[in-house]
Amino acid sequence: MGNSFQGKTAVITGGASGVGYCLCELFARKGMNVVLADIEAPALEKSSAALQAQDLNVIGVPADVTCPDSMAALEVASREAFGNVHILCNNAGVGIKEAQRRIWALTPNDWQWGFNVNVMGVANGVRAFVPNMLAHGEAGHVVNTSSGNGGLNSMPTTPIYASTKAAVTSITEVLHYQFLMDDAALRAHVLFPGPHVVNTNIHSSMRNRPRELRDDNEPVAYTSMVELLKSAGLGDMPLTEPEEVAETCLAGIESGQFWILPPSEANDAKLRARTESILARANPTLPS
Repeated sequence: MGNSFQGKTAVITGGASGVGYCLCELFARKGMNVVLADIEAPALEKSSAALQAQDLNVIGVPADVTCPDSMAALEVASREAFGNVHILCNNAGVGIKEAQRRIWALTPNDWQWGFNVNVMGVANGVRAFVPNMLAHGEAGHVVNTSSGNGGLNSMPTTPIYASTKAAVTSITEVLHYQFLMDDAALRAHVLFPGPHVVNTNIHSSMRNRPRELRDDNEPVAYTSMVELLKSAGLGDMPLTEPEEVAETCLAGIESGQFWILPPSEANDAKLRARTESILARANPTLPS
């Protein structure tokens, strides 16, 4: 696809807010047809209307990434609206209120919900969209949103989130290899939002948690990303705005990067230390 986005079609899950919304807006401003998909109906309607009011070619489609049938319906709706899909961003994700609990205190519902959205959401997106993206034969891209937390290194306070993002990185690596094995016109990319924690509303993910996967003793919801970081002992950490993540993602797609990982000396040092620890068969040390 090179650097030409004009007239191409992108589908972004989790598109009603945060990084997803910024991806929708940026892609649409590049002349793309954009399908904004989200499970949260009021936010979906508001966000798609806001972009349409800017004369951007965007439609909103309700979709539940945890449901294969819903993702299949999203794929059909996308083709019916705009024809072939060229970019799929599996971006929907949730954060569990886990910072103050140990692994053994987390409930089966916590684990089920986190993996349903963060891991199966990616798998369901790939299953729904990639077959037709391969069949039409045009160049295209699958971008899966991971996280430096889990995807590269694991914070000791977020076992569910970190393990789901480790899975996303692994899934995307395998997808990349399989596209190469099949000499496909598609390219896979793993997006690591950053270089700092991204200032989104993932801290309030509980608003979309299914009733059947709720717990009676769920922790009180955080009101901001700053509050969430304080609860994890990271209150002074700088934040990255979602608009910056969207720009980084677009640049990574344009340049054909598999690892869409913003430069950071601090994060590179952590990754280097972890890799060297593995090669030396050394026990991990507690992160500061």
